[in-house]
Amino acid sequence: MKKLLIAAAVVAAGAGTYWYSQQGQFAGMSTNPALEYIPADTVVFSGQLKPFPLKNYLQSASAQYQQLPAETLAELQSVDSPAVKFFVSFYQQYLEGMKKPAALLTSFGLADEIQTYFYTLGALPVVKVDVAQITAFWAVLDKAEKDSGLSHEMRQLAGLDYRAYRLSDADSDEKLELLFAYKDGVLTVTLSTKATEPELLELAFGLKKAEHSLAASGMVEDIIQTHGFTEDSISFINHVEIVKAITSADGNMLSKQLTKFLMAENFGEDPLAPIRTEECRNEFNAIAANWPRTVAGLTVMSATGKESHVEGKFVIESKNQPILTALQKMRGFIPAHLTDINSSIFSMGVGLDMNELAPSLASIWDDLQKPQFTCAPLAEIQAELSQQSPAMLGMFTSMANGVKGMSVSLFDYQMSAEDKEPALASLDALVSLSAENPSMLFNMAKPFVPMLADVQLADNGEPTDLSALLMLPPEFNIKPMLAIKGQHLVVYSGEKGLAHANNLAKEQLTANGLFGLTADYGKMFTPMVTLLELSGEPVPPEMQMLKNYNMRIQFGFDVNDKGLVFDSLMNIKATEQ
Repeated sequence: MKKLLIAAAVVAAGAGTYWYSQQGQFAGMSTNPALEYIPADTVVFSGQLKPFPLKNYLQSASAQYQQLPAETLAELQSVDSPAVKFFVSFYQQYLEGMKKPAALLTSFGLADEIQTYFYTLGALPVVKVDVAQITAFWAVLDKAEKDSGLSHEMRQLAGLDYRAYRLSDADSDEKLELLFAYKDGVLTVTLSTKATEPELLELAFGLKKAEHSLAASGMVEDIIQTHGFTEDSISFINHVEIVKAITSADGNMLSKQLTKFLMAENFGEDPLAPIRTEECRNEFNAIAANWPRTVAGLTVMSATGKESHVEGKFVIESKNQPILTALQKMRGFIPAHLTDINSSIFSMGVGLDMNELAPSLASIWDDLQKPQFTCAPLAEIQAELSQQSPAMLGMFTSMANGVKGMSVSLFDYQMSAEDKEPALASLDALVSLSAENPSMLFNMAKPFVPMLADVQLADNGEPTDLSALLMLPPEFNIKPMLAIKGQHLVVYSGEKGLAHANNLAKEQLTANGLFGLTADYGKMFTPMVTLLELSGEPVPPEMQMLKNYNMRIQFGFDVNDKGLVFDSLMNIKATEQ
């Protein structure tokens, strides 16, 4: 059983990594006939229905991929499980191919542009990938078999040949198999247990169409239209179908599978019985109707051999307008430079209107108290929540009235190693507190920070040198300056810090978000690696790989009338040799 759990964990991790990687890379259009084979009640879906330029993407991104540390691979290889060794071999072949993307495509039998899908048939995961040369892919599996000792069994279903790899022990009552089938240029990868019926595999292998398909449901078109996604990406998790599965015995494919599994395991008492009552079904379904889906998609996608640029968003949909309105009132100010991936090494900003924080949380708390639930588990949660009133929060937030946000940004830094001793040669940075009246807040804070007691700040932007107050050693070569720039209390260092502080003075306190973050990996890690090299210290291989790591990312969190929105951006450039 332990080996089975290890094998299942490896499979699940691989499937999860695959699904996650598709967010922001691959696409979906409901006009694609592939959706006719996917049931409308699928719980998870990620589809690429527009050919993705895989070769161009890999050429721009291959240098940025990180390998598992050697000791981690060695530890996995030492596991006494052919199934684990099989996946390690497969992964190593993939990593070896990533050094030369064109060779990777050839060795795995992939075309320059491919389409992929991931979805579930109830609880059964299904992955479909376009494969141009299936003999090449079979060779990859054959090598993994040779390296691991895990062999396959050839089977046939409705005239289609497929490979089956048993991941559980041969003498175990448990049965978990990994299946590979190839039909009409598409490779299907899925799992099978002793409870998996042939009819389900026929649907997974594309031998028959779904009775009620995703194509006919109109869900894909609705998601694209609602959230403004391009046709380059569409993914979702269906909360309504998940709730239906756990609150009913036969409401959808997943619920039927759960019911069958629970009966076969003979628990004595159905663990889902407390929530499969009529009251719970109605109340859970009402919650799901208010929070129906989590969706993801792209808004910008371009990939050349030299650069890939991906922008997308991840939305937790909500139709609960009282909660959305309360969250929108909490939105604060995020500085403009956080939207520019080339402006800093690292920046993070939190936008929060402190005047609205306590009343908004109180409004959310009140909404969660109604209606009164009769479903026992929900009633218990509601009772506990009723004892956690946010009213006391108002006493603490009153000290920060007028605050709209704060941010910290690192624009540049240089390291030195005189006499092989590491030192900070220069620092360009900015910390800001944005408020309606920053001067008043500063004067209110002075009694709590004795070192600032004698500091007088002018509203005209004249700075005060904090070096003496902070007692910074001269070898740090940092001169932090405190000033009021417009509606922003700032501490900055260096010419770039000053320039951005002056730009910030021109920005008005608009409510433009809740959270923002940008990072440039190359600028962040290259000086550190260079310092280690200058100091004569050995540079670990994992650290050396981060030098000239040419990737920039951006994340943001906001709320609109559609739900909770997580924005993302990734820009990758091929490392020049």
